Amino acid sequence: MKTDIIIPIVENVFLAAVQEWSDDFMEKVWYAYLINDSDFNLDSVMVVSKAFGTIDGEMKKTSLLRHAFVEVPSVSVVKIEMLEKSVLVLNNEFMVTFFIADKLYDRKFIFKANSITPDYVEEVPILFVDGVIVR
Repeated sequence: MKTDIIIPIVENVFLAAVQEWSDDFMEKVWYAYLINDSDFNLDSVMVVSKAFGTIDGEMKKTSLLRHAFVEVPSVSVVKIEMLEKSVLVLNNEFMVTFFIADKLYDRKFIFKANSITPDYVEEVPILFVDGVIVR
């Protein structure tokens, strides 16, 4: 029975953390972006994020944040949320669910603890700025 279930593979959709200047904080802060580098529109997009990990030997986790987008057009980008400085030392997990035509896709993206730093940046497609990419 499990062999009858077809789980589609998510391709050309990924996340990136990009550092931008914030007038509110008067410093550069990290923002998470959903990148759709595919030829298809993503419909009914739901992103659920959380951070978890260990700090000083104590298990920490944040509350869940939920974001919904009616549509993310092909070859486009949508800003998801700001990544607060204190959660960068934790694993930051984003569960992304969306439809392409009538098929449901979902994928979990994880920025590993301490990986969102200028040391791991590369050019982000479509945005053409430096950022940390998770595929």
